[in-house]
Amino acid sequence: QVQLVESGGGLVQAGGSLRLSCVASGRTFSSSAMGWFRQAPGKEREIVAAISGSGLSTTYYTTSVKGRFTISKDNAKNTVYLQMNSLGLEDTAVYYCAAGRVLGTKSETYDYWGQGTQVTVSS
Repeated sequence: QVQLVESGGGLVQAGGSLRLSCVASGRTFSSSAMGWFRQAPGKEREIVAAISGSGLSTTYYTTSVKGRFTISKDNAKNTVYLQMNSLGLEDTAVYYCAAGRVLGTKSETYDYWGQGTQVTVSS
């Protein structure tokens, strides 16, 4: 069993930055692929970024966040981060951390989910 706890969300002005953190319990964190998803009101949950559990740390970013967001993983701290820069109104959503066996872009790929953290970008 893996438990995930997100933090770091909040209210930020457009153009600002936030860093989300997700702390995982369990002994398999280092080998787990980790993903960040988001869900805006009235929209489906979508992948934001993901990172593999392998030593190469392969990453994936959805097109809309490339160049603005960075996902990273600290195995010593059992933590995955999402650094978000140049935030826009369209980034407003609840952000979820997820853990799975392989890197994937679909929700079904991941076995464990956090409770979510709200990110609100204001104009």
